[in-house]
Amino acid sequence: MRLPALFVLVLPLAACTWVPLKPEAKAVRVIPAGAAPSGCTRLGEIEVSVKDSVAFYERNTVKVRDELETLARNEGPGLGANVLQPLGEPAGGSQRFAGWRCSP
Repeated sequence: MRLPALFVLVLPLAACTWVPLKPEAKAVRVIPAGAAPSGCTRLGEIEVSVKDSVAFYERNTVKVRDELETLARNEGPGLGANVLQPLGEPAGGSQRFAGWRCSP
């Protein structure tokens, strides 16, 4: 009887988004992976991670990607970046982003 109770507790939690966007991160945008953006200066890299599974339940990959992007955007202002670009696909709940300073 414990296993069904675990599902009742874990599944709703696994669907929630836990990462709020900080006010200063609203100005940071994410561009698609690929070539470096023109007219921009690369400032460094940001690596972020979230739980991609809860117990033995794999979380929704779209939600995991969304949380990774939000975490990266939250870190962007600390790097001085106003544009982020993924350096690869998420793996194991982690993802790296290049931080860029682009003129408006």
